Amino acid sequence: MPMLKAKAFFMIDGKGETQMVKIVRAVVLLLLAAVAAQARPKSLFYMTRNPDSVRSFLAHADKIDIVVPTWYSVDGSGLVWGGPNPLVLKAAKEHHVPVMPIVSAPGFGIKEFHAFLYNAAARKAFVDALPKECRRYGYSGFQIDFEHLAWNDRDALSSLVAQAAAALHRHGYQLSIATSANAPGYPGQTDYSYWSYRDWTGVFDLAALAKSVDLICLMAYDQHGQHTPPGPVAGYPWVVDNLNFALKLVPKDKLALGIPLYGKHWHAGMPKDDQANVAVDYISEPDAMLLAQTYGAKIQWDPVDLTSWFFFYRDYKREWVFFTDVRTFKARYDLVKERGLQGFSAWVLGMEDPGIWKLLPSHK
Repeated sequence: MPMLKAKAFFMIDGKGETQMVKIVRAVVLLLLAAVAAQARPKSLFYMTRNPDSVRSFLAHADKIDIVVPTWYSVDGSGLVWGGPNPLVLKAAKEHHVPVMPIVSAPGFGIKEFHAFLYNAAARKAFVDALPKECRRYGYSGFQIDFEHLAWNDRDALSSLVAQAAAALHRHGYQLSIATSANAPGYPGQTDYSYWSYRDWTGVFDLAALAKSVDLICLMAYDQHGQHTPPGPVAGYPWVVDNLNFALKLVPKDKLALGIPLYGKHWHAGMPKDDQANVAVDYISEPDAMLLAQTYGAKIQWDPVDLTSWFFFYRDYKREWVFFTDVRTFKARYDLVKERGLQGFSAWVLGMEDPGIWKLLPSHK
């Protein structure tokens, strides 16, 4: 009887194919699909409490692998405060999207950060709060987003991050960190480069941080902004240089490339005390397109920086806009895939070109 069953199992069907071959093929296809899913870059999106940002998450949750909402803050005593949007938590659970909130320090400057980093009691209070919040709301972990720190506090920051990572890992949670793009790793020649390294980028020791955290989100933005002349938010050569620098220090499976979903709009502002005031505003892709349409501006493509931009005149003054449309996004998304990174981290939901969602696969 067992022999008869075996013969039946291996019988050839009408198309000349055994049932065993069919099973093997199905298994192979499943394995290939699993490998492809594992190799696919993870899509991490930042989300604020702005209704446009929340609506974007709710509409596209199936294409978001990790959502990082700006829900938490810490003060100088180490007191962590904040909480979730219940609608977002519900949708994330339904769509199997891990929630990893940001904890930031609004109002902190260089002096405040220095005092916090060297206050043992404040550090302990901060670190102890993170796994408690994860357990309370079911978060996968936290992301630290500390900006505007002195370069010579880098060891203290790395130490705090290691302390927080150990506490979260002990309870089965993860820690990620947002870091400024900081190539070439030294101050450079210009006054602006010196200031940027001293007060912003020099504090991030990527090699040390990579040993502690599960993921580094490299904020490859803003190349140009409120302190610079008009230019790309994240020009392609600048992005590549910063990515190359980071990859010398961070394993690619621990690195997410930051992609800005927004643009910047430069225009003449109200002079202050008779001093020049060039205003720079954030602008979403839909608003940028509307502004171009309103003033008849021609959308242009920079073949070097791989970014979209335009200018127009209002009251005889030229205004500049550099922004991320789907073409700009795709160039950086392709870079993520080419380099085999863990994924990308996009700031911020609600400002994106709707066309980017056609590029991203569903994780259903």
